[in-house]
Amino acid sequence: MQGYKVKEFGRPVKRYVQILTLKNEPELIRQYRYAHSKEGFWPEIKAGIKAVGILEMELYIYGNTEVMIVETPLDFDWNTAMTKLAGLPRQQEWEDFVGRFQVCPEGSTSDEKWHKMDRMFYLYED
Repeated sequence: MQGYKVKEFGRPVKRYVQILTLKNEPELIRQYRYAHSKEGFWPEIKAGIKAVGILEMELYIYGNTEVMIVETPLDFDWNTAMTKLAGLPRQQEWEDFVGRFQVCPEGSTSDEKWHKMDRMFYLYED
């Protein structure tokens, strides 16, 4: 198993980890993966993610479980950023588009779909 290289920002950052359940249908998952590929991802959504102050966002998938890791500056405020993100052009259109692959109520925003995970362990420093 190989690991994934982590982007370096030259400054301290904080990390958010969230989880989401996809519909357990292989063809839908294939389409969902394509929608998040370099070729299939909407450029307006990428621009919006960066515009609200997110430095890096990664998605990991296992079966129909998806994990999102978000890295931000230390002064980043999640609620303010998500409110701003929800109002950006095409954002709700994107949420509705990907919502057909996700287990979530119709019309949900990104912040309503994703569930924050609590960190329960790390290699504690001495």
